[in-house]
Amino acid sequence: MPRRILRAGRFALPLERPLIMGILNVTPDSFSDGGAYPDPATAIERARRLVEEGADILDVGGESSRPGADPVGEDEELRRILPVVEGLAALPIPVSVDTAKAGVMRRAIDAGASMINDILALRAPQALETVAASAAAVCLMHMQGDPRSMQTDPKYDDVEAEVHAFLAGRARAAGAAGIGSDRIVLDPGFGFGKTPRHNLDLIRALPRLRDQGFPLLVGLSRKSLFGKITGRGAADRMPASVAGAMLAVQRGASIVRVHDVAATRDALLVMRAIEDASSSFGP
Repeated sequence: MPRRILRAGRFALPLERPLIMGILNVTPDSFSDGGAYPDPATAIERARRLVEEGADILDVGGESSRPGADPVGEDEELRRILPVVEGLAALPIPVSVDTAKAGVMRRAIDAGASMINDILALRAPQALETVAASAAAVCLMHMQGDPRSMQTDPKYDDVEAEVHAFLAGRARAAGAAGIGSDRIVLDPGFGFGKTPRHNLDLIRALPRLRDQGFPLLVGLSRKSLFGKITGRGAADRMPASVAGAMLAVQRGASIVRVHDVAATRDALLVMRAIEDASSSFGP
C-alpha cells in the first residue's frame, strides 16, 4: 500500500503517525493566548520553542476567530503575520497561516508559508484560485455562520451528515480548481457553530468523516467544550485538551492543532507505544 503523504510547499509530510500542529496566535484577542506574543521577535521565539517541543507544523494566526470576534482588515492582518512568517520560513517544518482572505493567503505564501488553514474553506473571492496557483496545502473547515454569530443558536437536523456533505463539497471544489488531493486536509470545525452536544457527536463521527479519503485535522485545544465538561477556564484545560487529542487520533485524526505541544507529543508517544506491539524499549 502506498505511503500517505501530505504535500505542503517544499514539504512532503508522511501521515503514518499523527502530526502535531502548534498554535501561534499573533492577535490581541484570541480566546486563550491573545496578546501573549505582541511583537514578531516574541512570536518567533515561541515558534522555535514549539518546534523544540515536537511540533510538525506551525499555524500562525493574525485574526481571532473566537465566538463574537470582530473582523480585522487585510492590512492589519498582514502587519501582524508577515514578519513572523518571514522569520520562520527557513524552519525545517511547514508554516501554516490561518486566514480566510485571498490577499493574505497570497502574501503569506510568497513570504514562505506552505499551508493555508481557512475557516471559510476557500469560499472567499479568489481564495480557491490563490491556493490552486501555489504548491501550498490547504485545510478546509466547516463553520455554521460567522465568528460574530456562530455560537448564538447553532442548529442541525443531522450534524454529522451536514458537516460530511459540506466538507465533501468543498473538497470537490478544491479539486476542480486544480488543488491536488494530496494537498487537501479537512476539519469538522469544532466550536465553530456547534453546541457541546454537536462537538461530542462529531468526535464520535470522526471515523465516518474520514471515509472521504482526506486527512482530518482536529482543533479541540482548550475549547469551551472542555470548560463545560470540567468547569475549568481556558488556561487550565491542558489535561482535557490532551485527552481530546488522543481520542481524536484514536478515531482517525491525522493532525491535531494544539497549544500544548510537549504534553500532546508525550501522550501520543505513550499511546503509540501501547498500541504498537512491535515497539521495543529494552528489557
